[in-house]
Amino acid sequence: MAYLTGSYEHQIDAKNRIRIPNKLKLETDGLYLSKGTDGCLFVFSSEEMNEILAKFSAIKITDKAKRQGQRAFLDSIVQVEFDGQGRMTIPKPYKEFAKIDKDIVICGNFTHVEVWAKEIHTRYHNGEDTTTEFDTVFNSLEI
Repeated sequence: MAYLTGSYEHQIDAKNRIRIPNKLKLETDGLYLSKGTDGCLFVFSSEEMNEILAKFSAIKITDKAKRQGQRAFLDSIVQVEFDGQGRMTIPKPYKEFAKIDKDIVICGNFTHVEVWAKEIHTRYHNGEDTTTEFDTVFNSLEI
């Protein structure tokens, strides 16, 4: 398995479309977009998403903290669709969640891709706190 690394600055177009850089292309039969931690968006291959979802089967229905994180994450997953030029659309609620305006940074993070608003990415890497409520419930999953 090749690991995804590096970061690339791009812009989202007027129709909320982005192109994943070739060096971060995921070899897969489908991609999934979700809310991510620290204010970014995650893009997973179908294989990686299947592994994550399989881990959810170990979460007990009586575990309130993990159940909340599970719901927050599962509610945020959407299948990615591409246009004829290989661009994916970032739905408006996801764009708002990640505070994406125009400038973005697309990063490889081992097994998945992250999409950041450039300003948030810069603040995060300068050590400024960008933790959100989503992070709190998602991190409780320990996956």
